[in-house]
Amino acid sequence: MSQSRPSIAAKRQTFRQLHTSGCFIIPNPWDAGSARYLQDLGFKALATTSSGLAWSQGRPDNGLPRERVLAHLRELVDATDVPVNADFENGFAADAAAMGESVRLAVETGVAGLSIEDSTGRENAPLFELSEAVARLRAARQAIDAGAGDTLLVARAECFVVGRPDLGETIARLQAYANVGADCLYAPGLRTIEQIRAVVEAVKPKPVNILVNSPGELTLNKLTELGVRRVSVGGALARVAWGGFMRAARLMASQGSFDGLADAPSHGDLDALF
Repeated sequence: MSQSRPSIAAKRQTFRQLHTSGCFIIPNPWDAGSARYLQDLGFKALATTSSGLAWSQGRPDNGLPRERVLAHLRELVDATDVPVNADFENGFAADAAAMGESVRLAVETGVAGLSIEDSTGRENAPLFELSEAVARLRAARQAIDAGAGDTLLVARAECFVVGRPDLGETIARLQAYANVGADCLYAPGLRTIEQIRAVVEAVKPKPVNILVNSPGELTLNKLTELGVRRVSVGGALARVAWGGFMRAARLMASQGSFDGLADAPSHGDLDALF
């Protein structure tokens, strides 16, 4: 990291500029070390992952309290020189009135972007009703504007994630969120070129984030052609890390074999990185 570190204001300005043209990958580290490595690879911005963080703490996704998530945001902002977008789940707020306080606390960590989803965490009603979801986003927008006002607000429609893969409902929600001040729109779970194209067209000129968490036909070039502005990978990098760890541990436990350690970077290489 450079000795002259960019200010929070400078990182937020850089982040907004990234959303004005082209398409960039915003990968998702789960701790300070993985964040530093991704920065060193040249990625221009990073995004946290609620699942990656939760698994590192021995908890399921969405299983950590707000205080722990806020501490994690501070850790990643302090560890890096690039903008950090916060996966802030559903805002850790029971209602719109509480959303403002949660968002204020998140903005104070220094993040350049803040993602709020419309999921409730309840199996019988997995999404907030649209009117309530809009009120919650409006409260988040007001909280950001009451502060510095330069933190990017990302609104997430979770329809495809919670088992309601209705493209029409997804688009209606994203448009409603854009109308109350969301700067960037995000619908995790979109899989096809047609779905992605429809969402991009429906909310333009607002930038769209697409989640790619498995190999397939989607590439950065293809997504750029579709007008996507940024691409995140959610918990996929954390799952890759867990995959290597689990394979090596299973070989030791089941066969007494250490072959799973073969592809590990050396102690010296990791020390040199940090």
